Amino acid sequence: MKKTAVSFLLLLIFSACSSNDDNYINNPNLVNLNFQLQLNLNFPEYNDLQYPGNNYVTYNEGIKGVVVYNVNNSHYTAFELSDPNHPPKDCSAMTVKGIIATCNCEDGNSYNIISGELVEGEGEYTMKEYRVEKRGNTIEVYN
Repeated sequence: MKKTAVSFLLLLIFSACSSNDDNYINNPNLVNLNFQLQLNLNFPEYNDLQYPGNNYVTYNEGIKGVVVYNVNNSHYTAFELSDPNHPPKDCSAMTVKGIIATCNCEDGNSYNIISGELVEGEGEYTMKEYRVEKRGNTIEVYN
C-alpha cells in the first residue's frame, strides 16, 4: 500500500512538471542578442539605481532597449523593452512609467518590470529577462 501511494505521488509530481517550456524560453518574436552593459553607480547618469524602487532605461542596447530595476539594493532585474508578443517593429518599443512598461502598438500590452509578467493586454510571452550582477559599484547586464 505504501509503495503504491509513493508511486502515485511521484507520478503526480512528474506529470505536473512540463518538460516543454519553449513558450517562455524560445520566443519566436525576439532574437537572442549578445551584449554586455556596465553601469557604474558612481556616475550621475546611473545614480537613481543606488536606491530601491528606481530604474534606468536605455534604448541603445538590446533589441529595442533595456530597463534595469533596483528591487532592494542586492537584487536587480533587467528586461528587454521590445514587446515579447510582437515581432520587433516601430511601435513595439515599450515606454516605462513607474514599474509598468507599455507597448505603443494598438493592443497596449503592459508588463511589470519587476517580474516581467503581462499585466494588461493579451499574449503568451513574458518580457525577455537579462542576467544582472552587481560587483561593487558596478551593475553588469548581459545576455
